[in-house]
Amino acid sequence: MKLKFSKMHGLGNDFVVFDGVRQPVTLAPAQIRHLADRHFGVGCDQILLVEQASRAEVDFRYRIFNADGGEVEQCGNGARCFVHFVRQQGLTEKNEIRVETMSGVICPRLEADGNVTVDMGMPVFEPEKIPFISPTADLVQTLRVGDEEVAITAVSMGNPHAVQVVADIDAAPLATQGPLIESHPRFPQRVNAGFMQVAGRQAIRLRVFERGAGETLSCGTGACAAVVAGIARDLLDSPVRVTTRGGELTIAWGGKGTTVLMSGPACTVFTGEIEL
Repeated sequence: MKLKFSKMHGLGNDFVVFDGVRQPVTLAPAQIRHLADRHFGVGCDQILLVEQASRAEVDFRYRIFNADGGEVEQCGNGARCFVHFVRQQGLTEKNEIRVETMSGVICPRLEADGNVTVDMGMPVFEPEKIPFISPTADLVQTLRVGDEEVAITAVSMGNPHAVQVVADIDAAPLATQGPLIESHPRFPQRVNAGFMQVAGRQAIRLRVFERGAGETLSCGTGACAAVVAGIARDLLDSPVRVTTRGGELTIAWGGKGTTVLMSGPACTVFTGEIEL
């Protein structure tokens, strides 16, 4: 099976993107792991698949597979790449599209400067909807991680996140705590572990240990989750500049009852064809 693909990235969070509208694409978990392998495959954090919409009110269906082969609900950096991909491939001439994902409909918009703004929907704090096992809905909760107790805010941006505030992002225990938080039994579907340093009322630095991918250079939903957690805890004011190791995003949230807007770049690295 030969498949055409594009290699893309959003601030270093990189993807292999397939057009499943004009070619049949069915990938087994082992094939996904092969594609994502940086030595034997193309190399990426996630595989993105563009498919025909299943209902009339949306333009496309958007599927996301992590490097470990598992399918996940949402990917913000991937959503920005998605818009550029469907435009470059001639699948649409629209600047703003409606896209169905496993977690609901998102609305990415290509701006005149080439950046993409994505309406990521409303954040979810209710533990049972994240999902997060907790007897209370407290905004800040204690999580036992190894021999330590850490304070986290659990929030869903279509996928689950556990955000903690750290004093120094460069010294954050991401390598040791990240895998333990990702697979913590209180998160039955695993979780993305975010480490946020507050640099001002409208600026943070962020690193994320992503579920099924490990640390990535940037995480769009992680940036949204961190900003939402910071605003809800009265640590931040919207809009917020989020500095990741791959670059900067801008996240805006007006508070309870409003959606989160994420703006940032997306880039095509190369196109190719691979035989699986």
